[in-house]
Amino acid sequence: MPGSITLAPAEAEGIAYLTLANPAKLNAIDIAMWRELQALMLHLQALPPGDAPHAVIVRGADGHFAAGGDIVEFAGFRFEEATLRDFHENVVAPALHAMLACDVPLLAQIEGNCIGGGLEIAACCDIRVCGEGSRFGAPIARLGFPMAPLELEVVSRVAPEAVLREMLLEARLFNANAALHHGLVHAVLPDAEVAAHALARARAMGLLSPQAARINKRTLRQLGNGGPTEAERLAHYGYAPSEEHREGVTAFIEKRTPRFQRG
Repeated sequence: MPGSITLAPAEAEGIAYLTLANPAKLNAIDIAMWRELQALMLHLQALPPGDAPHAVIVRGADGHFAAGGDIVEFAGFRFEEATLRDFHENVVAPALHAMLACDVPLLAQIEGNCIGGGLEIAACCDIRVCGEGSRFGAPIARLGFPMAPLELEVVSRVAPEAVLREMLLEARLFNANAALHHGLVHAVLPDAEVAAHALARARAMGLLSPQAARINKRTLRQLGNGGPTEAERLAHYGYAPSEEHREGVTAFIEKRTPRFQRG
């Protein structure tokens, strides 16, 4: 049975869940799932701000985040240079880059295995929280292949080079406490509390300005790309006359809770 990725609203207003599911395979990500991930991220980015969720919780089904790629598919494309390149450059990388380019805040709710492609997806999220039983790594050297350049660049945004060398050259897996120590995650919780903690953080983000979140993500992206350019820096201040900007400042002066528009 093929896996699936779904996007659905949470019970909390303005929050959605993006769920990775591949029954009996610890949510290993197959080709169709990578394509669906890209499509959903492009859909989120294209939504008008007033219709978009304020935050999306990215999670796996049934107690695991994702245990890498679906190895059963590998023999169908990995042994020819052209098809291997096409998979990494035109299937996986576009999905990850669509996540990085999404202005909606993404929060990873990590339980169980967060391995290989799962680690890559988690690395694209803004906030990452995990359970005490989580494991992180990319032991693909055991399968005889390296991490593709565009994917390694994504993971290197959150993992120090020393950790990457252990992860890739020794096929080392890291437990939750090591992941926290090395900055791979922002918080470690008892396994039974991860979902509630992720939802609470998403709700807290939902009380803040969606416009500010989007602009901050855009600016961080520009900085990561060596910018902002002069045009981008000057355009940054275009939010000045917006209703949301005015509402936030006015609410503070009037000592009341701001009423920001929610998706």
